[in-house]
Amino acid sequence: MSERQAAASQRIGDALARYEGPLLRYARSLLGDLERARDVVQDTFLRLCREDPGRVDDHLPQWLFTVCRNRALDVQRKDARLRPLDDAALAAQPSPEPSPARRLEGEDAVRQVLEILGTLPTSQQEVLRLKFQEHLTYQQISEVTGLTVSHVGVLIHNGLKSVRARWASGREGATPLRRVR
Repeated sequence: MSERQAAASQRIGDALARYEGPLLRYARSLLGDLERARDVVQDTFLRLCREDPGRVDDHLPQWLFTVCRNRALDVQRKDARLRPLDDAALAAQPSPEPSPARRLEGEDAVRQVLEILGTLPTSQQEVLRLKFQEHLTYQQISEVTGLTVSHVGVLIHNGLKSVRARWASGREGATPLRRVR
């Protein structure tokens, strides 16, 4: 193996070790399916292997999350074109096993926060996940989603405000959570 090939292999290995988990969480949050998320992340890293290092190394996290997001959106569009199963075929399908994340969510507080997060509009969910799960900056989130930095800030602010308010009302047992559109 040449020195250049070894360096490329090391670069890809380092990126895989650092970003595979975060990208998988992100793709799963977009797609709702672990297997499809794995395929999207695999495709993202295959594209990284083919990409010129000089074009992406100075903004690797944004590039990876952008490619992952675009690939996940492609998968969603493809799925929307497919004909859904009829009731009989759907009933015959085995139910998917619970995800590892669901099994680990043992604490009541974590479960409640995730429920609240799930009631937020999709745009707020996405930016909150990128900010707090993936630790991206507002600028990086802006580059991944195509939104302006100020719009990202507004979505994060409003999302956190909603989570705090619902957390407080849920802790008091006041009103049940409901989906906001």
